[in-house]
This record gives sequence, C-alpha cells and structure tokens, in this order.
Amino acid sequence: MKAAVCREKNAPLSIEEVELDPPRRGEVRVRMAATGVCHSDLSVITGVIGMALPAVLGHEGAGVVEEVGEGVSHLAPGDKVVLSWVVPCGRCFFCRGGQPQLCEVGDAVNRTNKMPDGTSRLRARGEPLQAFSALGALAEQAVVPAASAVKVPPDAPLDRAALLGCAVMTGVGAVFNTARVTPGSTVAVFGAGGVGLNAIQGAAIAGAERIVAVDTQASKLELARTFGATDVVDATRGDPAKAVRALTQGRGVDYAFEAVGRKETIEQAYAAARRGGTCVVIGVGTTKDAVALNVFGITYYEKRLMGCWYGSADVHRDIPRLLALYQAGKLKLDALVTRTYTLDQVNQAFDDMKSGANARGVVLFPRNHA
Repeated sequence: MKAAVCREKNAPLSIEEVELDPPRRGEVRVRMAATGVCHSDLSVITGVIGMALPAVLGHEGAGVVEEVGEGVSHLAPGDKVVLSWVVPCGRCFFCRGGQPQLCEVGDAVNRTNKMPDGTSRLRARGEPLQAFSALGALAEQAVVPAASAVKVPPDAPLDRAALLGCAVMTGVGAVFNTARVTPGSTVAVFGAGGVGLNAIQGAAIAGAERIVAVDTQASKLELARTFGATDVVDATRGDPAKAVRALTQGRGVDYAFEAVGRKETIEQAYAAARRGGTCVVIGVGTTKDAVALNVFGITYYEKRLMGCWYGSADVHRDIPRLLALYQAGKLKLDALVTRTYTLDQVNQAFDDMKSGANARGVVLFPRNHA
C-alpha cells in the first residue's frame, strides 16, 4: 500500500510503497477514507515534536474496518470508524477515574508511537516504520489498536467525520469538557486555525453571548465570524488582551482559550481573562518555553489556568455526540474543509497549512472513500 513517510526533518514527505502486517490481538485493520492534515503532523516534520524516524504521519482519520484481530468484539468488518490518537485502555488509574484522555497506555503510545505492545505493524525497505500515535493515518490502510477505533453510524460521511478525530474534538471538547462554558458567558479564542475555529463554534453551541476571535491573519478572522465569533481582534494592531478587555467593559472574558501553543499568546490569553475567570491552554508548545506569571496576581486575580489534552474527551462518548450535532445542523464540519487532496498531494497540503490558506485540508483516498 501507499503511505506518506517522513524520513528526515524539514524535508518533504515521500510517498512510498510500504508493508502492513495483519492485526494482532486487540487490533483492527482500517481502510482509510479520509485523513485531516494537522499542525501536529507538521510539528513532527519540523522537529518541534520529537519522534523517531522514519515514520508514517497522520492521526486524524476515518475509514472502514477491513479485518479484526483476536479478542475484538465491539467492531466487525464493514463498520465505519473514526480514529482516536489517544488509546483509552479503560483499566488504568485515569480511565477508571473518568479521565480517559490521560490514559497511561495512551500516553505510552504517544511517547513511543508504537502499538501498546511496543512494536510496529509497518515496514519499508526492510526496516520498521513508526506510526504517528500508533495510527499512521496518511496511508491507504492502517492497523490500529481497537480501542482507538470509534464506531460511527453507517450513514456517517467519513470525509467530514475524520475531523472529529482531532481538530473538532480538541476545540469543541475544550469548551464542553475542560472549561464547561456556560450560557450567556463571554469567551475569547486566541488563534483561529483548525482547533481555534472549533473552540469558537463550541462556544457558540454552548450559548456564549460574546465570542472574540484573536488572530494575526484577516482571512482567519473573517472565517471566525462564520463559526460564531461576534467580535474579532487583529493581534498585529496592539495588545490583543487590552482589546479583549475593552470589549468586555474593561473586565476581561469569563473564558479565554489559547489555541496556538506559544508563550506570548498564552500570557495574552491569561491577561484577557477576568478576575475569577478561566484560561484554557489548548495549543501544544515546545518543551523549552516557560510562561511568566506575576506571583501576587496568581492570588489576587483568582484565575484558573488549565491545560487541555485532546478536549478532555471520552472519545467513545464524545465522537458520536459531535457527529449527532453535525447531523442536526448545529456543528459546522462542511465549512471546515477548505480543500481536499490526494495522497500524492500531501506536501502541497502542508504548504497550504503553513501559509494559512486552509481552515482544514483533508487527504481523500478515492478508491477507499465511502
């Protein structure tokens, strides 16, 4: 089968013929239909996310189950699935405590990019390949942990449902699960990319009264309005936190979300939250940066600064719920897909993402699409 392989940092991906082993116990083989192009994949290419190479990228995908391994009872060939890049084992401390997004097994998978048993199912040129988050979804097929495959209804459009696997779950989940935004509240979202747009529409669905989008690109701010932003702030025109406070009678917002992963924007989002407000950091930054907070202000302002991993999601609960919101016309997935690509065009998809041309680019597999 064909797959997009990252062999060295800051170099184009190569489209190669690779070998895929059959699923083992607790695994399934999925014929991919659609895979979103995510900034985390780009971070592997640039080296911001350290990962052993060579590797097949892609972690936001959907497809059809072709084969199930021993012990898999919740899936069967022909089932449509959305892939989760966190493997919720259901047994560890975090899963039993209601935080499956922090699963110990899932954490180990994301640290090693190997199956839970520590091996890979991919090979090329006689050597093993890593699979990003044990998925490797930028390929015609993938063997994945069965716990990572979330069954969706037979009528689910996979080219849209794929986005539920990362960008939508992360952004909307930050609003619904992490912050628990309340009706009538005020919200600011720093960064109107794929994840930020979903935080914006999540806030709109949650009933926020005022939603401020902050970005440096006019095209993204314009798009943010179509996803529910009531106000926009161009961060190139002065202090964006000050501009957000000016829109909220000088107080700041009830909830501020940071969807960029930079020290500066995290500090701006924190400054934009009111006293007693909540700042949620969604963006993934580097391990080298640190955020500066005034020690007196931590107590005096009584703000909550929260991290958000994968929208604090229980994927087997939340992916079907989000799909239902889409099918009810409340969640915008169609508008997120700016452009589609073939696997051979994947490098163009990353170039378009870097330029800011897309809300989301999606790689389609025409022979597999359903």
